Amino acid sequence: MKIQRFGMLAGATLVGSLALSACGSDNNTAGSGSQGSASGSASSAECAKGTLNAEGSSAQKNAIEEAISSFQDACEGATVNYNPTGSGAGIKQFLAGQVDFAGSDSALKKEAKDGKIETEEAQKHCGSPAWNLPMVTGPIAVSYNLPGVSKLVLTPEVIANLFNGKITTWNDPAIAKINPGVKLPSTPVKVFFRSDESGTTENFTKYLKAAAPSAWTAEPSKSWTGKGEGKEKSAGVASAVQSTEGGLTYAEWSYAKDNKLGIAQVDNGAGPVELTGESVGKAVAAAKQDGEGNDLRLKLDYATKESGAYPILLVTYEIVCSKAQDPAKVDLTKAFLKHFASADTQKSLEEIGYAPLPSEVQSKVEAAISALS
Repeated sequence: MKIQRFGMLAGATLVGSLALSACGSDNNTAGSGSQGSASGSASSAECAKGTLNAEGSSAQKNAIEEAISSFQDACEGATVNYNPTGSGAGIKQFLAGQVDFAGSDSALKKEAKDGKIETEEAQKHCGSPAWNLPMVTGPIAVSYNLPGVSKLVLTPEVIANLFNGKITTWNDPAIAKINPGVKLPSTPVKVFFRSDESGTTENFTKYLKAAAPSAWTAEPSKSWTGKGEGKEKSAGVASAVQSTEGGLTYAEWSYAKDNKLGIAQVDNGAGPVELTGESVGKAVAAAKQDGEGNDLRLKLDYATKESGAYPILLVTYEIVCSKAQDPAKVDLTKAFLKHFASADTQKSLEEIGYAPLPSEVQSKVEAAISALS
């Protein structure tokens, strides 16, 4: 895993306490355990034995693997398996009772899709409401491969027209106009998109719809509706751009960094903004709580024109049942999620391209996990 440090994000002040629990179909026994010390920067962990299985967001793959590694180092007899198949697949597996919790870059839907409402389906499965619990923040980079072009500014409309196929070469006048003095090649634009259902796709299309509604008319969705060639998961699109001159994709910051891709500055109307921890923090600070009670879904302002705010980002949630179906797994779920949310583990995520939980949210999450039963 490549390590790259960036500045701590400013956190939003979020109202309300969290409480959470988990549900599962595995009968591995989880018992309360002794304290253990994780290696590296991880904190001491409350331990329990058994196995948890989770699935979903590939955007959080590196973050959750970091947390799993330090947790298992600290807790002998504890196993956490995470399959990064994408947010859509993770939610489907959760609703089918195949995993103990799901990772998703978008909260469970409260609106009907294909005759079903995800929040209602989750309540049927859990026997209690399911909660969306933010765990990490991942900026989405508009990532490109153009040798010799180290700085590139894009506006929402130009981004939309690149991804909907209306701009087909990199020296298009619309791009040249906002990049004076930059020698742009005539290389064809080669768009790569997520072929799997993806919360990253949904958040990126939410941005396009909010910031460039005249150019991007499709509704936001986990399934891609623009042009290009599909590749599976975040690693797939980032790798494809890395190996393709003229390549373009949307991918989490950590994947763009790992693949050494160019990252466009975004001008939402208040001037070009570079993707940095500080600039993403300004956007996170504008997020509002959009859930009820302990369901901590967030509403992001993708069309923000606040100076210095980077507008394209996602929040990764762990989706859990509010009351455990399998009491044998409560201790283990409690131990792992508390470790994941701990200040030390969150701080370690800062080194690999993720945003730690704001301290106020982090302390409420820890307190809620302690109340698990």
